[in-house]
Amino acid sequence: MWDSPRILNSMARGLFLAAGAIAVYLVARAAMSSTLFPLRTVSVVGDLQHVSGEAIRTGLAGRVSGNFFAANLDVLRGALEQIPWVRRAAVRRQWPDHIQVRIEEHVPIARWTDRRLVNTYGELFNGDLEAALPLLGGPPGAERQVAARYAAFNALLAPLGTQLAQLVLSPRHAWQIKLASGTTLELGRERPREPAEARLARFVSAYPQVVAELGHPVEHVDLRYPNGFAVRVPASATQADGKARASGASRRKLKE
Repeated sequence: MWDSPRILNSMARGLFLAAGAIAVYLVARAAMSSTLFPLRTVSVVGDLQHVSGEAIRTGLAGRVSGNFFAANLDVLRGALEQIPWVRRAAVRRQWPDHIQVRIEEHVPIARWTDRRLVNTYGELFNGDLEAALPLLGGPPGAERQVAARYAAFNALLAPLGTQLAQLVLSPRHAWQIKLASGTTLELGRERPREPAEARLARFVSAYPQVVAELGHPVEHVDLRYPNGFAVRVPASATQADGKARASGASRRKLKE
């Protein structure tokens, strides 16, 4: 073996690589423990509407330790992402003595029935918000589906000049909408040949004519019929114009 130049060269390269690795390790350990690279500043960037500087300072308290090389960025990121309203945090070093934090806040689109908020990705998060937001609800795990349908249904309702105030997916996977005007829409369950969007579009198309014919706001609409829908107006409205005298509400089924 000792007479083989090829084997000797391989052993020499192995020893050289091992020595290099040890040297790198020692240099890294020395750098991480050295007082020559102090960490002086931490800056935060991002369009922050709900996350305060005080919340960030509290979240990082006791976690920014060591010098520039020794600071644990994963620990810092994890601590920041525990702050309410922080969706994602990116942490990176900036030579020679700086750590930059970039924060992405949750953007709320609605409230969830368990008092949490829903963001634009259909994710639930904890946060206090004074502004009035629509109410969404559904079975556990249906948050993304309900948030996506919220956007689709709202777009379909735009021609009526009203917005969706509440959208709920029942445990049986039936959709119910409540409009800002107070009208409740029963969309029912999905059908292979007629998705919920098609039923809602049919209602939006016919609604102006329905209101013109009835002469009253619509209280409740049942869109679960295959070729039309049933409407109900408040009993007080029908009594006022003499169309109904008994308590309750009048119903009409409109076909296309």
